[in-house]
Amino acid sequence: MIKKLDAELIMELKVDCAERLEVGKNDFGYLRAIMISGGSFEGEKLRGEIIPGGADWNMGYGGDSVDTITSVKVFAKYLLKTDYGCYIAIENLGYKSKVKENSEIATMPSFHAPRGKYEWLNYGVYVASLNPAKEGIRGVRIKVYKML
Repeated sequence: MIKKLDAELIMELKVDCAERLEVGKNDFGYLRAIMISGGSFEGEKLRGEIIPGGADWNMGYGGDSVDTITSVKVFAKYLLKTDYGCYIAIENLGYKSKVKENSEIATMPSFHAPRGKYEWLNYGVYVASLNPAKEGIRGVRIKVYKML
């Protein structure tokens, strides 16, 4: 019998992105760095702001230019700052086939929180859905779930 997995929504992030830096094509793929300029996050147990300065290292495969890429690996690393002044590092890894029409990207976030109030983030398995921000806003919206 296959058991259905359960998950708890722990936070939603509104990540603002600045410029995209086109590193370009090499033997491994087509690399872009998408700079994170800020944003906010909120959940039942925590809320706060996204610190500017992180980035998504976006590697495209299967093509020689952005227009011909068939799949993408995303790897973002940045800092969250809670309303209590606590910094939490987040790393988010995911993959997407550009052949499919669905723009959602499934990711696997991990956290590095100091001992104390948010230490629980360091343990468990997390999954997330990443979607483009609303029209006219440069950024992404991420829903993070903890597997139960």
